[in-house]
Amino acid sequence: MSLLAIDIGSSRCKAVVFATAGGILTQHDCAYSPEFPAPSQAEMDPEIFWQAVCQCSQAVSKNLSDPVRAMCLSSHGETFVPVDGSNEPIGPAILNQDNRAIEEAEWLETTIGRKQLFNITGLVAHPMYPVPKILWLRKYRPDIFGPSVHFLTVIGYVLSRLGLPPYVDHSLASRFLAFDIRQRRWSDEILAATGIDAECLPVPVPAGSIAGILAASGAKQLGLPPETIVVMGGHDQPCGALGVGAIAAGRVADSIGTYECLLAVSDEPTLTDTALAASLNSYCHVVPDKFVTLAFFPSGIMMKWFHDLLYGKADGETYGKSYGEGIPAKDTELSCPESIHYSTLERDAPIGPTGICITPNLIGTCNPDFNPRARGIISGLSANTTRSEIYKGILEGLACELQQMTGILAEAVGDFRDIYVTGGGSQSALGLHLRAALSDRKLHVMECPEAVCLGGAILAGVATGEYQSVEEAVKLVVRDVAVVLPDDAIAASYAQQSRQYRHLRSVLMADAGAEVE
Repeated sequence: MSLLAIDIGSSRCKAVVFATAGGILTQHDCAYSPEFPAPSQAEMDPEIFWQAVCQCSQAVSKNLSDPVRAMCLSSHGETFVPVDGSNEPIGPAILNQDNRAIEEAEWLETTIGRKQLFNITGLVAHPMYPVPKILWLRKYRPDIFGPSVHFLTVIGYVLSRLGLPPYVDHSLASRFLAFDIRQRRWSDEILAATGIDAECLPVPVPAGSIAGILAASGAKQLGLPPETIVVMGGHDQPCGALGVGAIAAGRVADSIGTYECLLAVSDEPTLTDTALAASLNSYCHVVPDKFVTLAFFPSGIMMKWFHDLLYGKADGETYGKSYGEGIPAKDTELSCPESIHYSTLERDAPIGPTGICITPNLIGTCNPDFNPRARGIISGLSANTTRSEIYKGILEGLACELQQMTGILAEAVGDFRDIYVTGGGSQSALGLHLRAALSDRKLHVMECPEAVCLGGAILAGVATGEYQSVEEAVKLVVRDVAVVLPDDAIAASYAQQSRQYRHLRSVLMADAGAEVE
């Protein structure tokens, strides 16, 4: 029997069927487009998520010789759907990239206290999280807030469409900014301060829990056998960490996608003053009794913007792929002209530093400052600058960001020398060599390019007894295929440009701060 993992991203849904030995049997994905009804707002009809899940599941289930025994759902964080008592949507899904609730986030931090909020949730206040946006709905959209009975995650909404309880796992519950990560329940203190009833939020359960069994109607819509077991996945970053074997302290994952997330695992959440000063995120892993600590920054967002600026979107594409996702994995059914564009840009990239400093902060910064008002900067262009030089300049900027993130994370969790890399951006050899050199870390490139879905398949396999434990599954199915060593000569050649980048980023933050005032 095979295992199906479906990952519902913010711009793309992926379905991958795995053999229990870890090999990919088939996969399919589809893209979708958010709507931007007003400045700082990003929404989507939740029906789009549901149809994407059905389309991807049906595509991978056709002509599958090894029937699916269990499926697991993972998702991007923060996006939520307001629904009525029958779990019918009251309004659009409000996406994680939506920044409408800046004032509400600032109010929550002031009311609870920055340190206390961090001690409870492992997060610092930011408008990306659902709770500030729920407060915004209460104030500005009573027509949506009033009739809303529940605020579901994307996974919860899909479960409800399948006739199953709309649970949330602990890792995605952690992304609400109201979850007590040590007690693993909704925080009484935060809910009391905000006036949000716990009954409005989904019931938290551990990742790997069985949500239920597909009835005939749900199975037909997904193209799966009746009585397929549905298993709770979780937030895509912890699922991806599981997919690269980051299940215990000492192993650090780097997922290079729309955002680039550097993730360390620990037995307890990292809630120190050092972690708070760097605005790190520390919350529940999808692995039992473990926690993850994240440092992250926008990555594929910048690369995708540049690609579309040059070439436009692919025919029939409603919302573009993240960087690297246009390069099909082995045995995939996909074929995208973006792979040609990226390959050409990489082939023609100049040798040595470009001298072009590019910050990837199109929608704000993440660690250490978490400023949603910051914007990207390009410095060093000349009349002779080529598109391949700008392409490499973006890669250099991403490597400079990773250099900063590794230092921040190491200071909080302890030093590490090895990073296990996955995601679309891991298919750029140039990008990997720059990252390894500037971060002074050894990068392990994983055999499976779909680490998030592999993590989901592991959870499904453990839940159904295909594997005896997470540890056994990781030993069986997680493998790296290449190692990129840090190059001291490359690092030395970038010393000046790295200093320039840090200076430019400080200017960026000063300008963003002036706007706040």
